[in-house]
Amino acid sequence: MKERVKTKKIYVGNVAVGGDAPISVQSMTYSDTHNVAATVEQINRLHFAGADMVRVAVPEMQDALALKAIKEQISLPLIADIHFNYKLALEAAKWVDCIRLNPGNIGEKSRIKEIVKACQDRNLPIRIGVNAGSLEKEFDIKYGATAEGMVASAEYNIKFLEDLGFTDIKVSLKASDVDRTVDAYRMLRPRNEYPFHLGVTEAGTVFHATIKSAIGLGALLLDGIGDTMRVSITGELEEEIKVGKAILKDSGRMKEGLNIISCPTCGRIEADLVSAVAEVERRTAHIKTPMDVSVMGCVVNAIGEAKHADVAIAYGKGSGLVMLKGEVVARLPEGELVERFVQEVEKFAEDNK
Repeated sequence: MKERVKTKKIYVGNVAVGGDAPISVQSMTYSDTHNVAATVEQINRLHFAGADMVRVAVPEMQDALALKAIKEQISLPLIADIHFNYKLALEAAKWVDCIRLNPGNIGEKSRIKEIVKACQDRNLPIRIGVNAGSLEKEFDIKYGATAEGMVASAEYNIKFLEDLGFTDIKVSLKASDVDRTVDAYRMLRPRNEYPFHLGVTEAGTVFHATIKSAIGLGALLLDGIGDTMRVSITGELEEEIKVGKAILKDSGRMKEGLNIISCPTCGRIEADLVSAVAEVERRTAHIKTPMDVSVMGCVVNAIGEAKHADVAIAYGKGSGLVMLKGEVVARLPEGELVERFVQEVEKFAEDNK
């Protein structure tokens, strides 16, 4: 795996983004933001799902005016998502921890100057959120909705903020397809040191969004690119956090919890492996200690995988082995293996905190 690109560290509330900070996962509420109770309820759901920060839409002044009451009732850093009306950003900046701007639809640069001044007064970062579908007219005419156009927009707006003495910046370059998204991030990465917010926008339902995000965000993470991220899903909020954390873990960028190795179903399986793995997942979901565990269903691969796992089950016909760091610690009937396995996992987690 490539070393993660070192970027400027900024802070969204108490969460560090960039530098040596862990890659954070965020989501966005779908309630009317001015409905304070509903918005706080959704933010709390995201908090318990493991989100590191949350963004809310601010399409109207009543939404901006509600941010104070929302902020008083939550613990996650709060980001205001601003389009079109710069006055919304000026009000939001009084209460939130970060402003996200889409430069393509804010309009006159004098308006962005006012937003920058408001953010400077409170030491708030700004996310330059470039979307392929809403580039500034000049870049759309010259490049079209391409990766080149997205990068040109980002660089123009980065320079504009820098010329105003503002450098607490993070950048996103989102398209609704993987190719343009990945190309844009890869193109811009060597040209500055600002942290990147990763995402494939408008990615679709859980199935399609998971695949698009796993390919796109996974590719970038393996390249060492990315400091914070959102998996955009048409669906429940918690799924975005669940998928985002899984992408981070399976790309090797987050060392937390169990990496479960289990064989695909095939004619060699000598146990009810599907049920066993499901039980293992359920009973170990609370464990945060990073470890590799193996639950294998036949003798062909079981022992080999078990030798390289921290804790493993190697099923045979009607019985099997529980192994710890490649050493057999128990030979048991099939029905007793999961219970002993979970005991060993919990002990390993406790011993390696």
